[in-house]
Amino acid sequence: MSQPTIGHIISASKLSGGAVKNGDGESLGDIKEIMIDTETGRVAYAVLGFGGFLGMGDKLFAIPFSALRSHLTEPSSFVLNVTKERLTAAPGFDKNNWPDFADRKWGGTIHDYYQIKPYW
Repeated sequence: MSQPTIGHIISASKLSGGAVKNGDGESLGDIKEIMIDTETGRVAYAVLGFGGFLGMGDKLFAIPFSALRSHLTEPSSFVLNVTKERLTAAPGFDKNNWPDFADRKWGGTIHDYYQIKPYW
């Protein structure tokens, strides 16, 4: 049975693998993971995979979830208002070396890069 999408509420399982595009409609990759802040109950970050070929060599990026906007016609797709060049230059990590998502100093630099006010 398919997980429901109701209004602006969507199942987390539908987000994983969801496409991310910029405002020009260019593909920026897909969501690999959703990171939840268990202290606040908020979705803190979407982990975006970008680059590589067939999933090999992807660079991963922590995107503040509030930087993503729901795609109007595709509920499991998102728009991130950055160019491919800006995303390529963003702080990223590889699949074998994840950052400490609970580190507020690290999180502050990520939010600053995407010009998003931290939620904490």
